[in-house]
Amino acid sequence: MEHPKTLSARKAVQTTRATASTGAQSIDRAATLLLLVGRAGPQGARLTELSAQCDLPKPTVRRMLLAMVLAGLLDQDEESRRYHIGPEIFVLGNLAAERFGILPAAMRSLMRLAQDSGDTAFLSVPRGIYSICVHREDGAYPIRIHALHAGDRHPLGIGAGSLAMLAAMADPEVEQILRTSADILRDRYPGFTPDLLRANVDRTRSQGYALNPGLLLAGSWGIGIAIRDAAGRPVGALSIAAIESRLGEERQRQLGALLAREARAVELRLAEGRAAARPAARGRVVPGGKSTGG
Repeated sequence: MEHPKTLSARKAVQTTRATASTGAQSIDRAATLLLLVGRAGPQGARLTELSAQCDLPKPTVRRMLLAMVLAGLLDQDEESRRYHIGPEIFVLGNLAAERFGILPAAMRSLMRLAQDSGDTAFLSVPRGIYSICVHREDGAYPIRIHALHAGDRHPLGIGAGSLAMLAAMADPEVEQILRTSADILRDRYPGFTPDLLRANVDRTRSQGYALNPGLLLAGSWGIGIAIRDAAGRPVGALSIAAIESRLGEERQRQLGALLAREARAVELRLAEGRAAARPAARGRVVPGGKSTGG
């Protein structure tokens, strides 16, 4: 049976059907290792652990890790010999922050959600037919859900936040996404048929929040609400995951109201950020002292 961390990491990097291409396989393995090292946290990851998680020989894993160390993607502690995320990932992360500008606007809300609920709060964003988890914030409750990590992605409709974003889209877009992801759903998520996802979309719109009653991982429940832009399009989703016993109907309504409040707060911060950026752009000063404003 595949190691849970490896399975999660693989789903985060695989975007097409299995291929016999050696080059694609190497990239898939390297990306999986990179995510596993990142998820090991501040303590880092040992070669032995990574080899076991990926079910690959130590020499193979060592060669790939050293190649990423040389590229600056990973770093190795000289004393512990553990591997850590490298400086180039920090640089890339800062560059990516411009595209994922929703995260700074959502951090306060994520922290409040985790604190007020005691459970784990997530921020996800839509990218093509996928939902990508951008951040997770753990609450104080001792039993935590580990079905979703930052960097993981699933087709839209799989998981609470992902379903919330799909339900916030117009019907023609929903159908287009379901058609495009049909092969992926059939091969990797056989329990999630297009008809089930359509029914989940209708239910989400009716009740005002998305609910994942342990469909992806037994016992792992989630509830989510979409974050929309000024035109009403989903640009992200806030969600909370907890064990089944903590998401009864009454608490679903409570957390749904909590998520709705914070989603609106994020939308307001995003709108304020756009409004603040527009005058600055119109009033730029160019060489010669002339303003570009009208």
